Amino acid sequence: MVDVAVEITEKGAEMDNLAHENTYEAFLRLFKWSTAGCIALMIAMAVGFFGGGGLIGGTIVFVILTAVFLYLLK
Repeated sequence: MVDVAVEITEKGAEMDNLAHENTYEAFLRLFKWSTAGCIALMIAMAVGFFGGGGLIGGTIVFVILTAVFLYLLK
């Protein structure tokens, strides 16, 4: 077998830590709000479909839960 040594001379650009941290924080905010929105939507749908609330009741529950999540997740 032939041994081939590869020397890496270029390591690329320096990492921009501030941009990395900002992107990570934005990802966490998006994940947090998406999860909260899905939870609010599922509960509102359950109230609307199975709880006898109908469209109006489900919408009211969704608005209330969204307001609660806005308060809690600031």
